[in-house]
Amino acid sequence: MAPKAAKGAKTEPAPPPDGAKPQEDKKDDKEPSEKPQKLVQPKHEVGTRKGCRRYRWELKDSNKEFWLLGHAEIKILSLGCLIAAMILLSSLSVHPILTLIITMEISIFSFFILLYSFAIHRYIPFILWPISDLFNDLFACAFLVGAVVFAVRSRQSMHLHYLLAVILIGVAGVFALIDVCLQRNHFRGKRAKKHTLVAPPGKEKEPQQGKGPEPAKPPEPAKGKK
Repeated sequence: MAPKAAKGAKTEPAPPPDGAKPQEDKKDDKEPSEKPQKLVQPKHEVGTRKGCRRYRWELKDSNKEFWLLGHAEIKILSLGCLIAAMILLSSLSVHPILTLIITMEISIFSFFILLYSFAIHRYIPFILWPISDLFNDLFACAFLVGAVVFAVRSRQSMHLHYLLAVILIGVAGVFALIDVCLQRNHFRGKRAKKHTLVAPPGKEKEPQQGKGPEPAKPPEPAKGKK
């Protein structure tokens, strides 16, 4: 028979069964988990904004540029003059060319106001909108001045409403010319960057290491005559 264990002796703990995982330190679930830091977006650039966040930024930036540079005020004044002239001429019999020019310019000015107010041009980058607006102002000024000259020459006696309408058309043309000057100030100091379309220089191929220049082949001996 095996001898009994002495009193007071410490018994060793039984080994864990096969396949049992060692006990891991339990983490306190109440500890606050580390939250991912939010990416700080630049104020003067779109950055990585997408969806509604990008549209809100584009809308705010577009209206800020449109109103602060004076384009909005000039276009709204031109539009108001043309609408008033259209109302004055509606009660008179006038040449259809005047009605056509006024209607066309009202449509174009309204288009550009909506375009800049809702930042639609920011999502159509393949069109150079500042240059398009510049040419529109030039053509609008030319058409409206031509309409004033035609209206004066086509009538020997002018009704009061007709005279006021002609004056308003001329004022709208002056506002379009002022907008051209504002566009020039916007483009002043901006030049195209050099070498923007030049491809970057390619990397020169480095000689392979461990391989020296191939030795020159010795010349073949001349064959003697038989």
